Amino acid sequence: MHNTTPRRGLKRGAIRLTRRGRIALIAIGIAAAATAVAVPLLLPEEEPRPKTLTIPEGWRSVQVYEAVDKALDVPAGTTKQAVSKTDLKLPGDAGGNPEGYLFPATYPLSSQSTPASVLSYMVNTANKKFSGGHVTAGADRNAVNVYQTVTIASMVEAEADNPADMGKVARVIYNRLDRGMPLQMDSTINYALNRSTLRTTSRDTKIGSPYNTYARMGLPPTPIANPGEAAMRAATSPTQGTGCTS
Repeated sequence: MHNTTPRRGLKRGAIRLTRRGRIALIAIGIAAAATAVAVPLLLPEEEPRPKTLTIPEGWRSVQVYEAVDKALDVPAGTTKQAVSKTDLKLPGDAGGNPEGYLFPATYPLSSQSTPASVLSYMVNTANKKFSGGHVTAGADRNAVNVYQTVTIASMVEAEADNPADMGKVARVIYNRLDRGMPLQMDSTINYALNRSTLRTTSRDTKIGSPYNTYARMGLPPTPIANPGEAAMRAATSPTQGTGCTS
């Protein structure tokens, strides 16, 4: 009669592997590990960062911030937050607000580009463009400073239907300033309301904002967009005339 009692030390259900079996399991494990490592390499590659960023004439700073965020693939709002943390070479009149000094152009981007570096590039470009003798001479001739000239150019950019009308719009602005008239520019109200529209209602003209040029005299406190070279030329050398309506 055979002894059916399990051998001491060997649990029921335990399986003993032969040397060949152990080798097979090891091989399977290695293959599985190799597959796990290979999977990420098979995923689609991320889209490469664009090599340039183009800022059109007349964009507001909020539009520029959004474009930089997208181009650099950073979370929304990152570029706007970078403004206060970056030593931008802005004029004292700007009070740290780069509106008007994010110069419209095509800027190169690299893997090292950051919101701060891109903003600095734009402001430095604006300073070079706005420091030319024709700009300072034009500002003196029109009895305004350079920052005010940029502010006027930003309104010209927003108000003119085409480049040919820019000089005429600039002349209207200067004539109204000289005669102590409110500028009554719809573009400044649109800026205050963060919108773009061709219709301005009577109610709109009563909003309590320093950008309401219907109710307040003089220029708005800052530029309302980022003007290009054509608008700056119009602001420094407006069309001659005495009209006060556009």
